[in-house]
Amino acid sequence: MTTLTRQLKEGAEQAFETLAEGWRELRARAGGALTRFRSNDDDALRGGGVEGIPRLGRWAFMAADVIERDDRIVVRLEAPGMRREDFQVEVRGQTLRIHGEKRVDHESTSGGYRLVQCAYGAFDREIRLPGDVEVERAAATYRDGVLRVELPKAPGGAASRFSVPVS
Repeated sequence: MTTLTRQLKEGAEQAFETLAEGWRELRARAGGALTRFRSNDDDALRGGGVEGIPRLGRWAFMAADVIERDDRIVVRLEAPGMRREDFQVEVRGQTLRIHGEKRVDHESTSGGYRLVQCAYGAFDREIRLPGDVEVERAAATYRDGVLRVELPKAPGGAASRFSVPVS
């Protein structure tokens, strides 16, 4: 191997490792907010994809706030472009699990997509709660692109799993 070839190879390996380390650090700092969207296998049958754009896994930043009050824990998740029926909310112990699916809205326009930066597909987001909650009194609402889950604090032990309806 020539000196130039070896230098190019080492430079490419170093650049790749630096890029990979940057992604690892970004994911660690995002604290779970960087969420992977998965396409469903049946999207093509339902017409869920964007014509001409490959259905690859996409990432999106879904910011969340966890607010602890005296009597309850409030979780707010930014999830624009969805409907309340697109969410499934569960509590498992001290973990809030939010499953959702963001679908493509088809517009009848002339021309084709040149840029697709929005993530579409199914996602799962787990948020660790700071304490036990009374899951049977939990409530979730979705308005103006924000899913809000209110979880009253439990005086004793909590149920192991409970689904929360979204209104």
